[in-house]
Amino acid sequence: MDLFDKLNERMGPLGSYMDQADGYFAFPKLEGEISSRMHFNGEELICWSLNNYLGLANHPEVRKADAQAASDYGMAYPMGARMMSGQTNEHETLERELAAFVGKPSAYLLNFGYQGMVSAIDALLTRHDVVVYDAESHACIVDGVRLHLGKRFAFQHNDIASLRTCLERAMAITEKSGGAILVISEGVFGMRGDQGKLKEIVALKSQYPFRLLVDDAHGFGTLGATGAGAGEEQGVQDEIDIYFSTFAKSMASIGAFFAAEKNVIDFLRYNMRSQIFAKSLPMPMVKGARVRLDLLKTQPELKEKLWKNVTALQNGLKKRGLEIGETNSCVTPVYLEGSTEEAMTIVRDLRENYRIFCSMVVYPVIPKGMIILRLIPTAVHTDEDIAISLDAFTEVASKLSAGYYRNLATTSR
Repeated sequence: MDLFDKLNERMGPLGSYMDQADGYFAFPKLEGEISSRMHFNGEELICWSLNNYLGLANHPEVRKADAQAASDYGMAYPMGARMMSGQTNEHETLERELAAFVGKPSAYLLNFGYQGMVSAIDALLTRHDVVVYDAESHACIVDGVRLHLGKRFAFQHNDIASLRTCLERAMAITEKSGGAILVISEGVFGMRGDQGKLKEIVALKSQYPFRLLVDDAHGFGTLGATGAGAGEEQGVQDEIDIYFSTFAKSMASIGAFFAAEKNVIDFLRYNMRSQIFAKSLPMPMVKGARVRLDLLKTQPELKEKLWKNVTALQNGLKKRGLEIGETNSCVTPVYLEGSTEEAMTIVRDLRENYRIFCSMVVYPVIPKGMIILRLIPTAVHTDEDIAISLDAFTEVASKLSAGYYRNLATTSR
């Protein structure tokens, strides 16, 4: 059989809804200025789907810096990979600033976060080593772990007893193989919004020999007294051996970085295939990142406004009887029970009748029968945005309980 002939037979649980989803539920087009309100299908909607936590996407200083850098350098410079011809003083300066901000000796700037995490896991581990990771880790971690030629164990989400069991199994292997153990968690889990139990994890270092890698994409810029992330928030930043974050969230840009001891960063610089064989981050992204980082450091009111909105939204949802789980971050999941078909009718109702745009999470990301409407509050949302949205979600939840969406989904088949 021809390879392409088989594709239609294995579109996957999301691809099987392509005819209904494409351009609406999947690959929607949000247009206009990046803000709390954008246009979808020609209508203005309150948007809760962008990781523009601090509102930097359209901050005037950011826009000015991005435009100036593009004018000065274009999008091509520097050409080539960092190791070969893509190194600049600006890249090195940004790395020093990032390392200082998160309290680590050294940092390595990446062109993309996803491929950087995959590549770093591959570089750090040999077949003699064991990797232990949270079962609800981001896809970039899961894909990196899949490349590992040695043993791997997933512990139940934020379950320290399960982690202990995995560490016992890992030690039994490494004592024979002569390998080492890497534990991976997240600062903030992007679906549930709960922080990784970093304090409890690092406490296990006195009993088990492992190093800890933390993906803090959603914590960087939003958590901690200075915005240095979940490790700072929990008082264990020094115990995180390798710190990772992306620029795609609080920094509202492209790029990422690792921060650790200098010997670790030197190793990654010379062994991460995703950086050795890919183009360096373009100069406008580097110059823009420096301005964004400076705003994180010098304008704490951005984080204060973000958390004012987070608190108002999350407390409002809870007071209205809506379930938001154990989130202790900006990520705000609204948990509902229903089928994928019901979820699609809910989202259509929110967009068409309530002018609310949010992300829908269904199986296989979460178990069947569960729906998450995922909200990302930002510093640019207004009190009016929040009030309108709270009323909308209250009505939607009531309609779901009454069977409105189930009946609608059935009649529309």
